[in-house]
Amino acid sequence: MTAPTTQAVRRRVTVRGTVQGVGFRPYVHRLATDLALAGFVSNTASGVLIEVEGPPDGVARFCDRLSTEPPPLAAVTGVEVETLPATGADDAFRIRSTARSAGRTLLPPDTATCVDCLRELTDPADRRHRHPFVTCTHCGPRFTIATGMPYDRAVTTMTGFPMCPACAREYGDPGDRRFHAQPVACPDCGPRLYVVPGSGSGIRPARGTDALASARALLAAGRIVAVKGLGGYHLACDATDASAVDALRARKVRGGKPFAVMCADLDAVRRIAALSGAEQATLTSARRPIVLLRRRARQEVLAPGVCPGSPHLGVMLPYAPVHTLLFGLPGDPPGPRVLVMTSGNRSGEPIVTDDDEARTRLSGLADAWLAHDRAIASPCDDSLLRVRRDGTEQVLRRSRGYVPRPLRLPVAVRPALAVGGDLKNALCIGEDDQAFFGPHIGDMGDLSTLEAARRAESRMRCLTGISPELVAADRHPGYHSVQWARRRAAHLPRRTPVFVQHHHAHIASAMAEHGLDGTTPVIGVAFDGTGYGDDGTVWGGEILLADYAGYRRFAHLTSAPLPGGDAGVANPCRLALARLWAAGLPWDVDLPSVRACAPGESAVLERQLMCGVACVATSSMGRLFDAVSSLAGVCHRAEYEAQAALELEAAAASAWDADTSAYAFGIAAHACDPAPVLSAMVADLRRGIPAPVLAARFHRGVARAVVEICRRARQATGLTTVALSGGVFANALLEEECTWLLAGDGFAVLRHGEVPPNDGGLALGQLVVAAHGRQEE
Repeated sequence: MTAPTTQAVRRRVTVRGTVQGVGFRPYVHRLATDLALAGFVSNTASGVLIEVEGPPDGVARFCDRLSTEPPPLAAVTGVEVETLPATGADDAFRIRSTARSAGRTLLPPDTATCVDCLRELTDPADRRHRHPFVTCTHCGPRFTIATGMPYDRAVTTMTGFPMCPACAREYGDPGDRRFHAQPVACPDCGPRLYVVPGSGSGIRPARGTDALASARALLAAGRIVAVKGLGGYHLACDATDASAVDALRARKVRGGKPFAVMCADLDAVRRIAALSGAEQATLTSARRPIVLLRRRARQEVLAPGVCPGSPHLGVMLPYAPVHTLLFGLPGDPPGPRVLVMTSGNRSGEPIVTDDDEARTRLSGLADAWLAHDRAIASPCDDSLLRVRRDGTEQVLRRSRGYVPRPLRLPVAVRPALAVGGDLKNALCIGEDDQAFFGPHIGDMGDLSTLEAARRAESRMRCLTGISPELVAADRHPGYHSVQWARRRAAHLPRRTPVFVQHHHAHIASAMAEHGLDGTTPVIGVAFDGTGYGDDGTVWGGEILLADYAGYRRFAHLTSAPLPGGDAGVANPCRLALARLWAAGLPWDVDLPSVRACAPGESAVLERQLMCGVACVATSSMGRLFDAVSSLAGVCHRAEYEAQAALELEAAAASAWDADTSAYAFGIAAHACDPAPVLSAMVADLRRGIPAPVLAARFHRGVARAVVEICRRARQATGLTTVALSGGVFANALLEEECTWLLAGDGFAVLRHGEVPPNDGGLALGQLVVAAHGRQEE
């Protein structure tokens, strides 16, 4: 025993943040041992609790390094230090078992296999050679296997796999990188892979390495395999095999929507896409998202059906050991180096995670199933993002690799649940200064998706310890998410939801992401496809003056009829004719959008517009992009959401440097009128100007209109900050042109990064607006 001396000090240190399941306790143990300090470390419900004793300078260095040199996956958000009397503790520093207490700690997201685990996976001499579940405290599943908190093996889906003596030794050794790595296992004690053949697959059931060999052989033979990963099933096929890709597209009723691909390595990526340094860094990060890359113009690797009509490819690298093994190790028979990896579901349904459900719901889609017997507690689809030219990231789908990492809020919120919208749905739950997005759920179109949302909310409550007192939702009376919010609110202290206007929520989400406290309003540019307006019409081309407490509609795109609702959205040629009609322009047969409509279709549409039957007025910028896409001859029928706008952006990109002119909108009072743009486009079409040039001029025209309206708002209000939000700002050309022009005119520009600009980020805005409690039903 060391006798207490005047030199010895003792501190109680509470570390908050993402500090469980990331090797924080062994890190603390090594740090204290290196500094010859005594004491202990323990997990609690609030984070990590440490008591440390020793010389003052050593204790001071210890406390400083806790926050400045954490383990790779840790994210320290707070370190609280309390002085205690020195006890004369002996010189051993110990790791204690988890202490049960009230509070909240943070669970890390699932992360890609680390370099050390990959080395073991590929080393024939290592006992984890070819082990599909190799992991350590620096990598692997966390969120998708956790069933409760604090994070321990007993509250994960690994609880049914008792550790063998070798794994138990690693798990209990503070000097081992697998110390308290909850998913730790090896071929002797861990989960097992197995293959379930479909009818006519020509293979037998198999397990372990034989299962992988069978799956790889099926992929090489042009078959479709359902592969169980970390957060759910993928449907995989050889991306170079046109027949396999076309079969998958037909079976999934995918239309022309692009598929994401997984490449075996960076060399395979470079064969199909251009890759900047920033894109490579994102692609190889521990998050391993799908990154939108510029496809090579004359590459002959991918089948045409992988990504028709788009200059971009959604590309990711292997992030789980099973993916690495699926591509094969040295000595394995050659197989595909690029795989289509699309979500394992039928169109409109949530991703499949349950094995029995997978064999039912994916029957007819997959030829075989490569599964395993570790359950998935929380579904989690792949995240999707793009890297801007300045190296910053714009997340378009926030899920695996991000969830459940919290966002720090600039304003305190009551315990609340925000349910988002009906498209690209993602929930958000928050309390005090923290908000937690749930994983991407998708479109709330059927009972299975609503059930997925209900389970996601239950899981987020369990993992965050937040018990909502109120629910925030969109104002659209017909949204499935709104009906669910009403049912959910009936069981909470506030028995009715707080309803937040759609575009106000978009702007509030950008403000919250950038840490604005809302004391000063911003000029909010909210451009999207659909949002319920205060006047009962469809909004979507809005310039708002907004803070968290409220908003005022400063200007908007002039309205036009939206004929047929969803049917109209699927037919951009009809939207083009409706816009021409609203602008007073004739439907001349030399216009591409007029020719695209059958004679009978045009006649019915004309009667609809004349009589106002099944037509609702819309100021949507997204619908204007669709209409212009058809008018330019780019896309007349849309098989998936935003197809017409995406193809218009692709056309504009191909002519961006060749033509720098812009169409001019009519801007008067508080309206932005596209009639002059449409008239100029018609004239250019008759002069034979090609579609890419028309598209580029339109994009530049929209950006210049945004700047002009923001100037007018600044003159009227003195505001100098502009927030860009809404799904239209997923358009890289438009977002970057608006940002460049606005910044050049002296505005501070807020654009989304980690929070999606589309409806996937809507719930964050709902959450902070609801905190101010001024929205009415």
